[in-house]
Amino acid sequence: MIEGKTKSGFEYKISKARLDNYELVEAIGDLDTNPLAITKVVDLLLGKENKDSLKEHVRDDDGIVSVTSLSNELTEIFTSHNETKKS
Repeated sequence: MIEGKTKSGFEYKISKARLDNYELVEAIGDLDTNPLAITKVVDLLLGKENKDSLKEHVRDDDGIVSVTSLSNELTEIFTSHNETKKS
């Protein structure tokens, strides 16, 4: 299990099984040619409950869930996990 908190305050817990999922790797690979694959990456990485929490976390005052904000949060989660893995 990896746990963390992004700079903006989103707290997450991700099981090692979710990280060791070949379909997640495929979806991440698809991002280069299909930016819409981010929806599958979020589903596979976070699961429904964490996904919904992340969407609420980045939702703005107008009720919009910014793709940019959500992508930034995902990038930070992956980056912090990779740094933790190297330690």
